[in-house]
Amino acid sequence: MASPSPYWFRAKRYGFGWGLPSTWQGSVVFVVWLAAFIEGSMLLHQRAMAHLAFAVLMISLLVGICYLKGEPPRWRWGRCGA
Repeated sequence: MASPSPYWFRAKRYGFGWGLPSTWQGSVVFVVWLAAFIEGSMLLHQRAMAHLAFAVLMISLLVGICYLKGEPPRWRWGRCGA
């Protein structure tokens, strides 16, 4: 049996960044992050600057987690035959 990937988020096939989660840990992080983002957005929807600050903070948090637990980021042109 092949050993599982240590990465929670796989790199995108094309471009820069990460795709959807590839492990259950990544899925839990993503679902909890999404629920917190939606709840915070609903609470702050009438306060524009607070909502913007919250969104920047939440997106930075998710990118940081992807950077720590995902494949190393680099520009990708695609994988032939994959």
